[in-house]
Amino acid sequence: MRLTILTTGGTIDKTYDEFQGSLRNVHTVLDFILGSLRIPDLFIRHVEVMHKDSLDMTDEDREVISRAVCDAAPTSDGIVILHGTDTLADTGEHLFMTCTDLEIPVILTGAMRPYEFRDTDAVQNVTEALLASRLLDDGIYVVMHNRVLKFPGVKKDRQARTFVRKS
Repeated sequence: MRLTILTTGGTIDKTYDEFQGSLRNVHTVLDFILGSLRIPDLFIRHVEVMHKDSLDMTDEDREVISRAVCDAAPTSDGIVILHGTDTLADTGEHLFMTCTDLEIPVILTGAMRPYEFRDTDAVQNVTEALLASRLLDDGIYVVMHNRVLKFPGVKKDRQARTFVRKS
């Protein structure tokens, strides 16, 4: 399987800067996550799109992500996007509206806690997204916390700390 993974930043990619005492989006942690998994028959092309907290993303950033999806689609059997959870639903809705002719699954995932934290959900969510990319039909999805939700109509439930269908 040929998979493209687009990284955009977000909590999943935040690393601790001990000099400033802060969590920041400086580089991706994707190689560390993938290095801990057994994925022998998966060819992954990694494209770093940006390194942003999703709260700082603009409509122009979502358009950049949309173009990256469209550019990757012809040579991919699936696309996984690592994204910050705060505005992941906004990007999913944007992709649903702009990427209407894709014939592959596009999966957004992220983490509520950074990869570097002991109680992170990053590895679980990336693993679920990789598996989902093999099983799902074409469409735009969020895959996290043992859930698969297809756009449109997805929102972040801050109290439950996961994603749900809009009521």
